[in-house]
Amino acid sequence: MKTAIIKWGIGILLGAVAGYLYWYYIGCTSGSCAITSSPVNSTLYGALMGGLLLNTFETKKIRNDETKKTTDQ
Repeated sequence: MKTAIIKWGIGILLGAVAGYLYWYYIGCTSGSCAITSSPVNSTLYGALMGGLLLNTFETKKIRNDETKKTTDQ
């Protein structure tokens, strides 16, 4: 449980930083881009994508007695 919260937090933080940096260096100056024209939108979108991306990598612990059952059959 605690590792899931840490993983979400790291993903959101990295995504927010990446979203802000994307707006700062590449962002849309004309205002016609919905996400990259505003630093707030870009940061929030980056945070969402970072959290989702980092949580696609799921780690599962398999107990030792479960692995014995599957290998013995």
